[in-house]
Parts: sequence; C-alpha cells; structure tokens
Amino acid sequence: MAELIVDQDTFAATIEDLATADRYALDTEFHRERTYYPQVALVQLAWNDSLVLVDPLAVDLRPLATVLDGPGLCILHAGTQDLEVLELSCGTVPSRLFDTQIAAGFLGVSTGSLVSLLERFLSTSIPKGDRLTDWLRRPLTDDQLTYAAGDVLHLLELTDVITAELTEMGRLEWAQEESTIVLNRPRNRRPPEEAVLRIKEARSLKGKAFRVATALAAWRERRAAELDIPVRQVMPDIAVVAVAQQAPSSIDGLKKIRGIDSRHLRKGADREILTTVAAGIAADDPVKPPPRSGDLPRQLRPVVTLVTSWIAQLARDHQLDPAILATRADVENLLGGEPGRLDTGWRADLVGEPIAALVNGAAALAFDGDGRLVLEQRSNLPLGS
Repeated sequence: MAELIVDQDTFAATIEDLATADRYALDTEFHRERTYYPQVALVQLAWNDSLVLVDPLAVDLRPLATVLDGPGLCILHAGTQDLEVLELSCGTVPSRLFDTQIAAGFLGVSTGSLVSLLERFLSTSIPKGDRLTDWLRRPLTDDQLTYAAGDVLHLLELTDVITAELTEMGRLEWAQEESTIVLNRPRNRRPPEEAVLRIKEARSLKGKAFRVATALAAWRERRAAELDIPVRQVMPDIAVVAVAQQAPSSIDGLKKIRGIDSRHLRKGADREILTTVAAGIAADDPVKPPPRSGDLPRQLRPVVTLVTSWIAQLARDHQLDPAILATRADVENLLGGEPGRLDTGWRADLVGEPIAALVNGAAALAFDGDGRLVLEQRSNLPLGS
C-alpha cells in the first residue's frame, strides 16, 4: 500500500525528493457538490520508484508549488479539473504538462478513460472504486487508498508507451502542443456578466427581462463565490428567469415568485435581489450572447453539417479522435469569423485551410466511390449540360 502522508515534516521531505525527479505523475480527489470551489480531499504522487498519498486535511499543500514550478514534467490523466484544484490549493500549476487522455486522442482513442487506456496499452487493470465515495470523510479506508493509488501507479509507464507510438506516427509534438494549450487555458470561471448564458431559459429573453436576468445571474455568481456555495443554493435557474420576467419591486412581490423561498432571501439577499433587479432595468448595455450556429449567415448553415461529416472521415483516415481534430463549435467559430483552434498550428494545416477553400469555392467534397468523403480541388465543370 502507498504511504499516506499526514504530517508536514514528512511532506517536506517528500517535496525535497520529488523536486529532483525529471517527471512525476499526479492526480487529485476532490468534491464540489456542496461548494462553489472544488474541495481537495487527496493528492496522489508517483515518481521514480515512489508513490505517496497526501492528506490535504492534515497537511498544507502549498509547498508542492516548489515542484509544480520546477522543471519536472507533470503527467496527468484528464487533468483539467486537477489543474483548477492545484491552482486553488497551491497557488500555481505545473510548468510542464503531459495529459495521457489528450495524447491518446492522437492515437485514435475516443474513449480515453484511464481504465480503458491501461487495458489497451499495458494489458493491465486497476481496482474499481465507488464513484460516489466520500473522500472528505476520515479515516480513509484501505479500499479508498488502494483505488486512489491506482490512478497514478501505472501513469509513468503508460506515458512511455503512448509517447513511443506518438513518436512513431510523428504526432508527439501535436500532443505536447495540445497539453500546453490546456495548461495555459484560463481556469477561472467565466466572468459573472456572462453567467446568464449558462441558463438555457434565459437566452430567449428580450429587452428588460434579459437585462435583469444578466444582472441577477452575475449577482448570483458573485454571491456563490463569496459564500463558497453552489449557485443553485443562492437561487435556482427557474427563479432567476421568473424574477427577470416579473421584475418585482417589493419583498412581498419577490416572495410570490416561483422558485423563491425563504432560504434564498436570508442575510440581506432579498434587498440585494431587488437592488439588482432595479439596476438591470436601468441598464442600457446588456450582454449579447455570442454567435451560435443559428446566427451564421443562411448560406453557411448547411456547411456546418457537411464539414463535420468530412472531419469525421478525416479523423478516421488519420486515426484521430474526432473531438481532438475539431468539434462542431470549432467549425462554427471558423465559419463565423471567431478566433478558435482551427486558426493556428497543425489544425490550420489539416482542417482550417481546407475548410476555407471549400467555403470560398476553391474546393469541393465528393464521394470516392467507396462511401468515403474526400475534399478535392474544384473543377468548376458542371455535371451534364
């Protein structure tokens, strides 16, 4: 069983040793069901021949920043949320990153769970755990510790195998580039002023109602962050929309709105909501939702479906996960003139420029006779007379 670190001196010695490693595997266990920010419950680390589990309820994790800021390569699997946890608990993220899930996508693996990758590349398995286990409860059980250790136990070996295959296919640089993109992506939640866009029913609101919903969703986001509670506990989505539509001006009116009950109005929240409603009504510069596929010029709308079909074929031809190559949102951004992943790097060469040629009329899509879509230079010769 891996060593469980529960005192600061042992952790300090671990950091000193870990800082000398060329690379290290890392994973975290956390909860965020009852909080706004993720609560880290365990950190798993493996390097060289060592594997430890660090209890952040007993140990200050901030010294780990020394390792994260150092030259060692941090290996994560599906590490986007782990990066958020590290930034919150250590004040920094790794200086270098290799994500095995992302890397496997460049080998055509579209269901890149750690279990499936270990079975495919190493012919091994790890203990199954309870998906709903409470990682914040102490003491942790032996089964929990064994399961947690399994998340990093084979990660270095898995990286070696994936890296070798990527190198053979000439795609290691692509995978490294993609991991760097994830590493540099902002991890803070979107600006509160854009929180309204996460409420599906609010997107169709117009005029005053949309202005109020925008102001109210932003207030809800800030209050949730301040109290470190989920936004739904501040006010549910249905209440945000109902308040925006009815725009109450009194507490009595507010109490009659669907979705609002006494717990949403405590500690001065009732007055803050009314103030926010008034501010929304008075606002003259509402947030405008970003363009969606329905907002594309009419002549380009069929292109999205056509191009995504070609991308799926291209992904199969190149043994790539289609989501790694380009998503529907990527295509919509490109066609709508919005900056995105298809503008630069290897994606621009493989996907972005061919799509531009298709839209500009310089290229055409056709079936090759075997049911495959191919993008080829347009002849401009009409079929028949």
